[in-house]
Amino acid sequence: MITRVDRPEFIQRWKREIAHNSYAPLNRGDVEELLSACLEHLLGELACPDRAGEAKKAGVELLPLHRDNPMVLPGTLKLLAAELPVLLPEVPPDRIVAALGHLAAGFAENLPTGAVERRSGRDLRARTEALFNAPHVGIAVASTAGIVEETNAALRRIFRLSEAALHGASVGDLADDRWRPELISALAELADGTGEEVNLDTRCTTADGTHVWTRLTATLVRDGLDRPDHLVLHYEDITDRHMLQEQFRRQAVQDPLTGLANRAQLESCLDAALTTVYPGRRVGLCLFDLDGFKAVNDSLGHGIGDRMLREVGRRMQALASTESAVVARTGGDEFAVIIPDSYDAAHVIDLVERMLRELTRPMWIGAHELTASASVGIVEREVVGTDTGSLLRDADITLFRAKRDGRALWVLFDAERNAVAHENFRLSAALPAALEKHELFVEYDPVADVETGEVLAVLANVRWDHEEFGELPSSRFLGLAEETGLITRLGGWTLEQAGAHAARWVRDLGEHAPLLGLTLSARHCRDPELVRGVREALENTGLPAESLVLSLPEPALFDYQGDPVDTVEIFAEMGIRLFVHEFGSDYTRVDRLKDLPLAGVLINGPHIAGLADPGGPEPISEYLVRSAVGAALLMDLPVLATGVTSAEQAHRLGEIGVRLIQGPHVCDRVSAMEVVELVGGARYEPNPAQQS
Repeated sequence: MITRVDRPEFIQRWKREIAHNSYAPLNRGDVEELLSACLEHLLGELACPDRAGEAKKAGVELLPLHRDNPMVLPGTLKLLAAELPVLLPEVPPDRIVAALGHLAAGFAENLPTGAVERRSGRDLRARTEALFNAPHVGIAVASTAGIVEETNAALRRIFRLSEAALHGASVGDLADDRWRPELISALAELADGTGEEVNLDTRCTTADGTHVWTRLTATLVRDGLDRPDHLVLHYEDITDRHMLQEQFRRQAVQDPLTGLANRAQLESCLDAALTTVYPGRRVGLCLFDLDGFKAVNDSLGHGIGDRMLREVGRRMQALASTESAVVARTGGDEFAVIIPDSYDAAHVIDLVERMLRELTRPMWIGAHELTASASVGIVEREVVGTDTGSLLRDADITLFRAKRDGRALWVLFDAERNAVAHENFRLSAALPAALEKHELFVEYDPVADVETGEVLAVLANVRWDHEEFGELPSSRFLGLAEETGLITRLGGWTLEQAGAHAARWVRDLGEHAPLLGLTLSARHCRDPELVRGVREALENTGLPAESLVLSLPEPALFDYQGDPVDTVEIFAEMGIRLFVHEFGSDYTRVDRLKDLPLAGVLINGPHIAGLADPGGPEPISEYLVRSAVGAALLMDLPVLATGVTSAEQAHRLGEIGVRLIQGPHVCDRVSAMEVVELVGGARYEPNPAQQS
């Protein structure tokens, strides 16, 4: 079927056929448009016998090409006569011959003659002369042997050569050694008819040493007998464009501040290092994070900080070059070192320690004497079985461990510890979505009077129903939320959820409703929106402020970040009861608590557990607990002890002066619905398994 003709591919062959004799390179878009229209007319006649004569329109479409190429009609008929019978075997040969005749007739009948032809000739010469003298395009006419015969002014300006210097020169002389062989080979193939139009980017070094980049387009012009006659070469000066592209290329792989490789280049180098695999080959990757660099930027300015980063990179590169290692800057104050053939971990550690010592050597930045230190995560392993992604991930996690453990030290990858850290990263990343997907829920730990057993309050406890790890206690993810800053959002969500439950208890139980206790973190205390968030939660849930107990960490009240003391006073004015936890961790702060509007203190930890031994309390634990409770009682503050596991422990705490207890001895954790069963003046029933 005619519809099966691959029109774009056929038009390309047609264009190549008629382009052989064109002196001036044809505009590809215009030529393809003309040939496409011509082909449609021709196929229209071949498809429908009743459209005989439509091929004449195809001949008319060819006329604009005839002005620049007198061989357009012979070339067209030659191609069509050879290919149409093959492409369209279902069309009778006589119909193809007739259609080609109509095409030729349409061409001939509309071909300009006489004065019109002479005017067209003058127009052609004028266009050719204008093209040859174009100010921005260098043009050269060369023999088929590649010898320059004629040039225009633009070409001479591009290459900074005189007409005499160019005349008789080889076209190959207009390219540097690296590009010359390809250019000469392509022109030779073009000249003998085996090659097509030449398109090459080449570089030429001028007499004054300047590099000139050009884009060359070369075409072959044939004579009236269809023999190769000469070459026409168009040179476009693309030096500025090339330099800009080269700048972009460098920026893509190079850190602009230090000149070191950037993260993209780091990954490419790792890919290359892992490509060659043989038994025993090893690779090392070290990630450096400068300690305290933010303080340099904040105190001395980013200009000093940038100069310090350049000096750090220079020192690291100097040491790395002796080991055939690659240094990259991967972030603000982060660097990486790749050791492609690391031999063993000791070899990598030795290089890292030398780098750390070099960084501590004083560096003068302007008038400032500075030193640097870094935390380093090291991964060193066999190339077999590893890949770039896992290597970077393990190095990132190992660096995190180094930063967490202290400053100016390195940590070597440990599979077991990194597995835990990797799981923590996954939990941290999934926690925001867990809030949106309602995977978190609140349960409650009852708080009872140690003497009467009456349940007076409940402590909200968030749990996570994780789709992979199952039900997770708050201890598994609250620390991660604190590290990532999500704790403030999580705290707000918890207060909204628990506040709604507690408001329902107030409506249903009245004066017997338990107080709702929430434990805040240090980051909560520094949050400038804490008061507004609590006030909005109370308004949204309808929970009376008097029914809410907030416990704040004692150290955060005096760390001079935020306004925690002001926050405490505002909460007290609202009617919220305030406890402090981590009480007694620093007795220098205890005296300052007496002026705050507190309602009690909370104690927990290993020293509380030390009172649970059936054989008698652990002496140091008992002493420390007595001291903390005694200090609280001197300030008339009731004490809540959490984590109580046995009746013996509860009894000892009561003797010391603890009034309130929470833990497995009181009751297992309960849901919001189960809270109702535990209040209303009822005594708790200790878990039998927890009784001594």
